[in-house]
Amino acid sequence: MEKMKRYAIYYAPEPGPLADLAAHWLGWDAAAGRALPHPDLAGLPRQVAEITETPRKYGFHGTIKPPFRLAAGQTAEALHRACADLATRLAPVTLDGLHLSQLGGFLALTPQGDASALADLAATVVRDLDAFRAPPTEAEIARRRPELLTMRQRALLDQWGYPYLMEEFRFHLTLTGDLGTPETSAVATALGPHLAPHLPRPFVIRDLCLFGEATDGMFRILHRYTLSP
Repeated sequence: MEKMKRYAIYYAPEPGPLADLAAHWLGWDAAAGRALPHPDLAGLPRQVAEITETPRKYGFHGTIKPPFRLAAGQTAEALHRACADLATRLAPVTLDGLHLSQLGGFLALTPQGDASALADLAATVVRDLDAFRAPPTEAEIARRRPELLTMRQRALLDQWGYPYLMEEFRFHLTLTGDLGTPETSAVATALGPHLAPHLPRPFVIRDLCLFGEATDGMFRILHRYTLSP
């Protein structure tokens, strides 16, 4: 665990049909730490490997605290203990469900219903674990294209190392890279019927996961923490 390049706090579905389908779709099982064969779906505009190239390395997840390098003087074991302690003070979150959505040029699963409790949970995780985050480098800041951000997003980037937190937070579980509207619609048509039977109603976040980015650039689940205030 100490040899990871970066760490992140993500939601990842518990083992089951949705987790299995999404892992095969992306071609990466973050829980097992292994590559998987992609499904053979009719009607796709490209090969699944191309469609999922960008999100594959992260595994199927919803971001709570984005990837970060450990701050000087911090250890992965201390981060693990802090995550475990924080989970005992966080309540599970229940939303109406998940549905397939087009966000710009990519596809993701997004929550239905009032997501304010989830936003509050994410904000707490970001704040309470921020002592473990090393400040971003100039190169990391540049990758966020700060010149294209709003003033508030730039302020969030400066304060928390990421521009889409707090009131800018939009929970989603990414399924594709940026494909452009026509191809995204075609992928949604092909993938949607396979996902639909496995989308939860209600959607309950009962736990959070500590992910680590290994030296091969792939993220793996290191620990799962049950939320239990």
